[in-house]
Amino acid sequence: MPDETQDDKPHVNIHAEVPAAAPGLSIWFFCGILMLAYGIVLVGEAGLEHFQLLGQHSPTTVLAHLHPTFWWGGCLFLFGAFYTLRFRPGKA
Repeated sequence: MPDETQDDKPHVNIHAEVPAAAPGLSIWFFCGILMLAYGIVLVGEAGLEHFQLLGQHSPTTVLAHLHPTFWWGGCLFLFGAFYTLRFRPGKA
């Protein structure tokens, strides 16, 4: 019977503990930041359109009186804030 101490092949210890990986950043955190940024831009644009601060006129569409830019901007802002806070780095 051969002596295993003389064996020069590497052996794998299947009972060795694997070090824990460092926690990474979630892709949803970056999606939240992007939605939050788009929401801020759209709400700002809706405010400029509504109060005509830069001299532009509101668009002449059929449903312009419903202010879709404001509502979409508000929705994106809320979803972006939720995802940014929910998946922020360092949250335990």
